Amino acid sequence: MSTTWSTTDKASSHPSAPGPSDDLRRKRRADKVRRLRTGLPGLLLVAPALAFYGVFVLRPLVATVQYSFYEWNGISTATWAGVDNYVRLLTDPDLLGPIVNALQLIIYFSFVPVVFGVIAAAIIRKMGASRLAGISRTVLFLPQVIPLVAAGIMWTWLLATDGAVNQFMRVIGLDGLTRAWLGDFDTALPAVGVIGAWVNVGLCMLLMLAGMTKVDPSLYEAARLDGAGPIREFVSVTLPAVRQELGVAIIITVISALRSFDIIFISTQGGPGSSTMVPGLEIYYLAFFEREIGQASALAVALTVLVLIVVLPLNRLTRSDSDS
Repeated sequence: MSTTWSTTDKASSHPSAPGPSDDLRRKRRADKVRRLRTGLPGLLLVAPALAFYGVFVLRPLVATVQYSFYEWNGISTATWAGVDNYVRLLTDPDLLGPIVNALQLIIYFSFVPVVFGVIAAAIIRKMGASRLAGISRTVLFLPQVIPLVAAGIMWTWLLATDGAVNQFMRVIGLDGLTRAWLGDFDTALPAVGVIGAWVNVGLCMLLMLAGMTKVDPSLYEAARLDGAGPIREFVSVTLPAVRQELGVAIIITVISALRSFDIIFISTQGGPGSSTMVPGLEIYYLAFFEREIGQASALAVALTVLVLIVVLPLNRLTRSDSDS
């Protein structure tokens, strides 16, 4: 009995020696403190940008989602509407039509500029450093530096009843095909798509040229030694090399088609009827003319989700292809 008491007293009077787990905890704590001290200057530098982003991007985004569940005219007291705004979005043809039009515009805003951009970049690369190559790059990229409002006004003049397009068609004997291209129900949306394609082709061409400059010339020499012609070189060497740039161009132009506003507002304002109405323009009319803030917010949320649904798989596909 006396031996047990002696051992207990000795253990309680002296602190136990630190074990491996205590050393590990102290090391982790020291690492955290060191990382915090190292990253603190960086956090202080980005803090203003984070605050700006939170106030002017995240907060409006959260507020838009909140408004989409209310019926509100922007002035009086808002009333809870639940998912009624979203149900109307899925059942009202006047609200579904703009989304369908935006999906159709992807063909003109994305597919056409990307195809023309790749072909133009391949031809310009073949020209080398000649003056014609420089002029071609400038002419094709010029629409990117012109304000979209000016581009819309210019094309409105060109596609008018007495515009340059119809005058040229009369000269070559195609009088029967002339029309008000932006005022006809059948041609208004394709005409707007042509304007979008004209604006985006320069950006696609520049991205493809940037991708082609990094191709090792020895690959082309090896392809020629194997008997490959220009088309075979383009398919087997150029296209795989610009796959990543191709993905970036597709994503940018698809987003441009889904959120299009400027060109359509200037050229047709959504008409004739609603043949060229797109979600961005419909949101504008709902919010500022019809005073339906809740419905406009629901359409804005749906447009954001649609952009993510279309763009995220494209981004993932492009990334996996480039990694492989």
